[in-house]
Amino acid sequence: MINNASRAFPARALAVMLLAAMVAAPGAAQASEGNSMPAAPPIQLAAIAPLAAPIAPAPIAVTIPAAFRPAQAPAPRPIAAGPVWTDASGAWRQAGAASWYGGMRWHGKLTASGVRYDERQLTAAHASLPIGSSVRVTVADTGRSVIVTINDRPGTRTRIIDLSRAAAAELGIVSRGIAQVTLTPT
Repeated sequence: MINNASRAFPARALAVMLLAAMVAAPGAAQASEGNSMPAAPPIQLAAIAPLAAPIAPAPIAVTIPAAFRPAQAPAPRPIAAGPVWTDASGAWRQAGAASWYGGMRWHGKLTASGVRYDERQLTAAHASLPIGSSVRVTVADTGRSVIVTINDRPGTRTRIIDLSRAAAAELGIVSRGIAQVTLTPT
């Protein structure tokens, strides 16, 4: 239940103070009505300080020094879609099936990153890479590759990545719908 008394307190306090002033000096109220009684000297009321508005916390801007930012996206967590390998230099690779999504069903819908899906952009959905990271996708049998930005999460765990229509067109897999690919950091 909302306590309306707390909202009305300043108005009530002002009304009580005015009533008290009129009771203390009845001549002041009657003189204003046109009576011939002499007016009492005006009563000085203490100024009512306005209630302070609640103070909203200021937004905190956090800047991460360049020394603490990762140079590349961290290796994805192993999931059912495909294992992750790390070579001698520490770079990771993930191989498995890729598909693409788009069309009227998805175009314009919100992605996991909060932006609207645009099938004309080079974007992709990955289950474990950080949103906003970039990854190179290379088709195993043709060697064609494209760099995509991860902005969504896939609806299935059977493929390692779901590409936008533009990324699939760059790789030449739109008509096939699915292809074996290798993911590497950019």
